[in-house]
Amino acid sequence: GIACLRALPAGLLLLLIVRQLPKRPWLGKLLVLGGLNFTLFWSLLNIAAYRLPGGVAATVGAIQPLIVIALARLALSAPIGPRQVLAGFAGLAGVALLVITGDAEMDMIGVLAGLGGALAMAAGSVLTRRWQFPVSALTLTAWQLTAGGVMLVPLAFLVDGGLPPLNPLTLTGLAWLAIPGAALTYWIWFRGLAVIGPSRATLLGFLSPM
Repeated sequence: GIACLRALPAGLLLLLIVRQLPKRPWLGKLLVLGGLNFTLFWSLLNIAAYRLPGGVAATVGAIQPLIVIALARLALSAPIGPRQVLAGFAGLAGVALLVITGDAEMDMIGVLAGLGGALAMAAGSVLTRRWQFPVSALTLTAWQLTAGGVMLVPLAFLVDGGLPPLNPLTLTGLAWLAIPGAALTYWIWFRGLAVIGPSRATLLGFLSPM
């Protein structure tokens, strides 16, 4: 429910700003991207966050740059540089040393959810670069957030039984998650994918656990 209320309002707000709808031939690809980058990623991320200590969840998610390097090779024919691989493993080890404590507990469902979320976001990032739509990063962000949010609506009712109760405190938190935490950050993210590519952009994700 929280993921739905984070993605869909942010997407609709950006649609009001860009005032541009996708062409019909693009809808299938946008549903795939919205599903990977938002529906699957945020759903699995929430499961991992609930079932794992923060340090373990952050370390599992830190494998994403290595997945991106492999997928970029397959989908974009991007060369695999030894420095990229070394940076990926060094970042993964660094995150583990930074956030994992001695009493951290492993939950298999949480670990699988974290790995699935990392795979979904990695695939979505690579495909976003491969399917370069002739629109601005802001427009692409609006389309993907809206597509992912629409697909989160039935999940919210099937899994959570509906949307969470809304009060001023909840609405304030959702506004923070939706505007700076989704609309702004993902606009910057998709612009980064277009400018420097997914392999380099995802390495910056190591700053998130810090």
